[in-house]
Amino acid sequence: MIESLLNIGWWVGAVLIVAGFVALVKGADWLVDGASAVAKRFGISDLVIGLTVVAFGTSMPEFVVNMVSVAEGSTDLAITNILGSNIINTLVILGLTALVYPIASQKRSRDFDIPMSIIAGVLVFAAVTIQSPWGETGKGVGRIAGMGLLLLFCYFLYNTFRHAKDHPSEGPSDEVPSTKEMPVRRAIALILGGLVGLVVGGELIVKSAVDIATRLGVSEAIIGLTIVALGTSLPELATSVIAATKKNSDIALGNVIGSNIFNVFFVLGTSAVVRPLPAYEGIELDAWVAAVGSIVVWLSVKTNKERKIQRWAGALLLLIYTAYLTYRLMNV
Repeated sequence: MIESLLNIGWWVGAVLIVAGFVALVKGADWLVDGASAVAKRFGISDLVIGLTVVAFGTSMPEFVVNMVSVAEGSTDLAITNILGSNIINTLVILGLTALVYPIASQKRSRDFDIPMSIIAGVLVFAAVTIQSPWGETGKGVGRIAGMGLLLLFCYFLYNTFRHAKDHPSEGPSDEVPSTKEMPVRRAIALILGGLVGLVVGGELIVKSAVDIATRLGVSEAIIGLTIVALGTSLPELATSVIAATKKNSDIALGNVIGSNIFNVFFVLGTSAVVRPLPAYEGIELDAWVAAVGSIVVWLSVKTNKERKIQRWAGALLLLIYTAYLTYRLMNV
């Protein structure tokens, strides 16, 4: 059915991709609300729900798009969705947020989360530039590299839970949806509706993105780095900018860095295990920019007494993204 709609004209693809993002974001919201309510019914604490259900829920748009992409054989779209999302998260979202209001950082973010996001970026860069020593043909993120990313994700989760247990006052309980009184039937309906929204949204986005790339004569990688990556990053963008306008911008740093870590270690790792992701033209630059973004953020919070991402650093992040995107589009 989607293919027949796309045959009508290029504008249909644009409409369908917007509809896909709406379904994807709403589906993720419903899934988180429903799953949180069920978890509370079983006596699971807000802290654990925040570290699992809510955290995974914010990465569901990227995860579903990637799973559909690898199933359809659009591996370029799968890897650029992650690299593009992380680039936009770091350079655009944190850049815009810092311009609105300087972003404070917690010690945990400075000493563990941001370094982990740097490691994630460097590992992806190494995977796509160095020939695998384990006999896998070609450069890219292969199954063995994917397994390694998933192991690091398990370590990240373990460390996060241990830190949350030792420092309960820093837990993300304020991010857990208010669902204590939700009836079980409604919770289950939200979970099922959320899953349907995610699947339908993912299908619409991937098929429409491939169609748009074909019609415009550009690579799937460019569409993944721009349209798809921006769409899957919309929840983080909205949350971070709203938090900054309320002078509560420290939430933005945790959301963005946490999303970047989940994207690489969990989403990209799982995608590569399901289907190896070969390198495409220009992937080295994309992976390097994703890593550089986290490095700039880390340096910006380490080089001032306030331990904040100041407005000048926000402007620098946006400048880096503008230069990168201009170069990328001029060399399509």
